[in-house]
Amino acid sequence: MTEQPTSFERPQQGADPADARGALLRTPEPPQALPLQPRPDGASPCPVPAQSAVGEPPRATGTDEPRAGEAGPAAGYEHAQPMAAEPDPHRPRPVPEGIPAQPDPGSRTTGAAGAAGVSRPPGAPGGTERRGPGGQERRTGQTLPPGRPLPMRRDGDRLRFVGAATRRIARGMDLDEIVMGLCRATVPTFSDAILVYLREPLPVGDERPVGPLVLRLRRTDRIPAERDPEVGFMPAPAPEQPAELSVVTNELCEVQPGSALGEVLRGVRPVFTDAPPARAALTELLGDGSELAVPSGQRAILAPLRGRRRVIGAALFLRRPERLAFEADDLLVAAQLATHSALGIDKAMLYGREAYIADELQRTMLPETLPRPTGVRLASRYLPAAETARVGGDWYDAIPLPGSRVALVVGDVMGHSMTSAAIMGQLRTTAQTLAGLDLPPQEVLHHLDEQAQRLGTDRMATCLYAVYDPVAHRITIANAGHPPPVLLHLGGRAEVLRVPPGAPIGVGGVDFEAVELDAPAGGTLLLYTDGLVESRLRDVWTGIEQLREKLAATAQLTGPDHPPPLEALCDEVLDMLGPGDRDDDIALLAARFDGIAPSDVAYWFLDPEDSAPGRARRLARRALARWGLEELTDSVELLVSEVVTNAVRYASRPVTLRLLRTDVLRCEVGDDVPQLPRLRQARADDEGGRGLYLVNRLARRWGATRLSTGKVVWFELHRG
Repeated sequence: MTEQPTSFERPQQGADPADARGALLRTPEPPQALPLQPRPDGASPCPVPAQSAVGEPPRATGTDEPRAGEAGPAAGYEHAQPMAAEPDPHRPRPVPEGIPAQPDPGSRTTGAAGAAGVSRPPGAPGGTERRGPGGQERRTGQTLPPGRPLPMRRDGDRLRFVGAATRRIARGMDLDEIVMGLCRATVPTFSDAILVYLREPLPVGDERPVGPLVLRLRRTDRIPAERDPEVGFMPAPAPEQPAELSVVTNELCEVQPGSALGEVLRGVRPVFTDAPPARAALTELLGDGSELAVPSGQRAILAPLRGRRRVIGAALFLRRPERLAFEADDLLVAAQLATHSALGIDKAMLYGREAYIADELQRTMLPETLPRPTGVRLASRYLPAAETARVGGDWYDAIPLPGSRVALVVGDVMGHSMTSAAIMGQLRTTAQTLAGLDLPPQEVLHHLDEQAQRLGTDRMATCLYAVYDPVAHRITIANAGHPPPVLLHLGGRAEVLRVPPGAPIGVGGVDFEAVELDAPAGGTLLLYTDGLVESRLRDVWTGIEQLREKLAATAQLTGPDHPPPLEALCDEVLDMLGPGDRDDDIALLAARFDGIAPSDVAYWFLDPEDSAPGRARRLARRALARWGLEELTDSVELLVSEVVTNAVRYASRPVTLRLLRTDVLRCEVGDDVPQLPRLRQARADDEGGRGLYLVNRLARRWGATRLSTGKVVWFELHRG
């Protein structure tokens, strides 16, 4: 019968999973193969194999002689099988017995069992036990203090510990998780306390720090003073806990060039702190009084944390005075832990920088704030596909247009990667440029399609472009393979608008069609990407129907006369997403149509003649008197006269004049000349050139927009 080491990952039957060193199992034998002998404690007898002398070294494998702890024919095996000539390659290698135990300064040993490791005592079950009667450890016979982790006796124990600790450290994705993994993996198995210092600030990738090396205490961990007796731990015996975490005076340490700490960090390898240079380095790291915090002897290890190119910190491992001191092999364990932790921190910083770049890229490619155009209120949402993929090809936009109109855009580039985000940014910029030219929606999509083909043959995207006119209460929509918008009416009825689907952008050679629909006051138009309505659990049309029902149900909560608040409506829409519905990023744009009442609009045509400025002043004065805004008469007459004079000077067709009364007073003057006026400083001998200067000084804000048929110059005044 051969003892086999158990796997660290898969506990086997009869093993104690709480044993940090791993249990030894016996392979099952045929029944009645061993003689039954009574146990000393009066328990039921059990079969006992013949054993070799205590501390006998293992014999070479492949011989005919039985190994220590194995049963041969003399041990009563009547049905023993002959030993195979060649070992089974799939069978674990036997673990040798009789490994000497290290003396425990706080325990008493008697006989050979106290001085060296012994094989399993007679009557022991298949798995090893942590403690025997009287607090003795069954493998060594030593008396261990209660509540203390067992020391690692064998090289195999250290290998298993290093493997488990590195796996725990490698599970961390960010800096805090990696540092916590290092602390939790080492305390209490390897050390009783740990202090982790990291460079401040931490360098990222190939960055070369220009400042001095500064270490900041990032995290500490230690064994609590008391353990819960219900889980098998007792209060720690005297002496009291070391005060290594309470007397540390340096949370921030600047490493001076040529100092003892600097030399230890340059050496890279872990060192015991009992040597004078290492003791001086420890005092520099922890501050004054640290000699009282660190136990004497080899009970403290200072391990530099070195990343790929530079030292990024240090870790201090501490053991209590009553626990066995560190050994030389423990320096190798500390080196492995420090190396894996430093590389993990280095990669976490790189990952954090990539995530930061992705966040900044996505944030700058989406509108930071939405505009506040006249007659419409806007709200938006954006959700990435996952926390680990925060960039994507979905975008939304709201672009003010001449005549108090606004363009509403939502699009989706295939994929959710950095490439998709870059293409999205280019298409969004193109859409803004085309909107500034005041092109019809179908023409905008046509130029976007050409731009996508110039970017590459596989650059595909869907887009929906709509233009809302608050004066006419109409909306013009063109679609390029995008899900149709949903219109929520004031009474609570939700309607999926019938919009020609069109082909996606990037296909090429496809005409786009625009439709003009009513945009009733109080209605809400919802534009979205397919990530909101399509997933692995439902098709797109099922999702659109669920969205329509969700909007209708939300509108019922506020009653038929009051539309739901836009921000709350967006949140309610996103609540319809289930656990498995986040397969793609989501862009959402909601527009509430307030419109401009006809009574708040005054519109005229002026012939391009010298009498046009005087007529414009009279018409503006009458409109202001009708609206009760006589206090603005002087300013409006002066500014209208200047703008109309400039338009009449170069126009060949009638000039348009429109006044809009909303929260501000807006005046718009249009002509058929495409050149935009520029503000300039007139010289003392110039006869003209001061009109726009007056507009700039008296108006709240002003601007000029080029149209397909000319331009519009506008200005706004406060209503008082």
